[in-house]
Amino acid sequence: MDSAGLVIENCALATVDAAGSEYGSGHVVVEAGVITAVGPGPAPAGPPGARRIDGTGCLATPGLVNTHHHLYQWIFRGLAQDATLFEWLTELYPRWARIDEDAVGAAAEAGLAHLALTGCTTSTDHHYLFPHGTGDLLGATIEAAKRIGLRFDPTRGSMDRGRSAGGLPPDDVVEDIDTILAASQDAIDRFHDPSAGAAIRIALAPCSPFSVSSDLMKESAELARVNGVRLHTHLAETSDEEAFCLDTHGCTPAEYADSLGWLGSDVWLAHCVHLSGGAIKRFAATGTGVAHCPSSNARLGAGHAPIKALVDAGAVVGLGVDGAASQEAGMLVEELRSALYVSRLRAGTAEATRALDARTALRLGTIGGARVLGRDTEVGSLEVGKYADIALWRLDGLGHAGIADPVAALVLGPPAPLRLLTVHGRTVVEDGELRTADQSGIASRARAAARRMAEVS
Repeated sequence: MDSAGLVIENCALATVDAAGSEYGSGHVVVEAGVITAVGPGPAPAGPPGARRIDGTGCLATPGLVNTHHHLYQWIFRGLAQDATLFEWLTELYPRWARIDEDAVGAAAEAGLAHLALTGCTTSTDHHYLFPHGTGDLLGATIEAAKRIGLRFDPTRGSMDRGRSAGGLPPDDVVEDIDTILAASQDAIDRFHDPSAGAAIRIALAPCSPFSVSSDLMKESAELARVNGVRLHTHLAETSDEEAFCLDTHGCTPAEYADSLGWLGSDVWLAHCVHLSGGAIKRFAATGTGVAHCPSSNARLGAGHAPIKALVDAGAVVGLGVDGAASQEAGMLVEELRSALYVSRLRAGTAEATRALDARTALRLGTIGGARVLGRDTEVGSLEVGKYADIALWRLDGLGHAGIADPVAALVLGPPAPLRLLTVHGRTVVEDGELRTADQSGIASRARAAARRMAEVS
């Protein structure tokens, strides 16, 4: 963090607090990594020696919160371009079986750097592939996050149901339950930090109903709750998955998760495209989080998630970019617009009462994501006492000229350049450049890793 403090002034502000407070010209003051003042008009003096930034022409928002990703996929982009989810997985699993620590580290560094350059301050990662003898894959992603400087909530994912057991993955990319549970406990012991404002928090994340046994789901939930960490999985992503669950378990994916104790305020579920009205009410009643990934769902033809219905029911909803092999752009800021568009496509009308608006989309990408990850008392809004995870977007260029509403400009316009991005008060991006690591070196390592993976696939 900037020990001298920070004052941002003369900018538009969308605080995303409970009241939806916005200011046409206002200020944010930061001291010791924490917001100490936010409001309209000129900034107060601020701490002695504080850096002052003139935000004229800019919009300050909370940093974006990414609730679902597969960072290793950054070096597998552009493949299986016309496939459905099950077809896509069938083609890519054999390629992914060749990953190793160096490749995963290069991919994670690139994916996290790109998230930072496009306004994200907190990200999770769902890593569920651990081929034998390939090094410390989870550790590689965590080291990458430390280098880039993002707040990071990675998961120790898992798969134990290969093709020979009726699952989708090849047998050589799954693990047995004892190995998974031991590795999950080790990940918690090595990396999880429950303290306020922690940079790293671990969750446990069996992959999906078609790659994981019921026993692993139940035992992972028990282990997570004993250790006080969160739970994550994919759920109800495609109609193929629903058919699989009906054939295998005699119920829908949401009913299956509920039967295993996998709904609750310590759980968040990715995609949730195919949900009944009853499932939506159940998610809201239990406080179960949803990671909405509109661009990935469109890329794989999965369908339109019922996000407006979930929001209206009071469910906890955030946004995710998903893995870069199914959403090559990897820009969380674009998911704001995609979420709005998908909601309106599902509704079949632009009528506001039936679809998301721009401010709701921004809420999903900020405080909504923070709630999904259990960090809403720490980040996700610009409020006194919260950590200074701030995005300052430039809206004074050609791409946003003529859009008077700054929130609409951010959500509906082209991706806005970053004047500044801070995490816990520390500058991560300034004037569109990554300040914590060498962008060209990151890109070179990612290209080399992608070429190497292509050669061994």
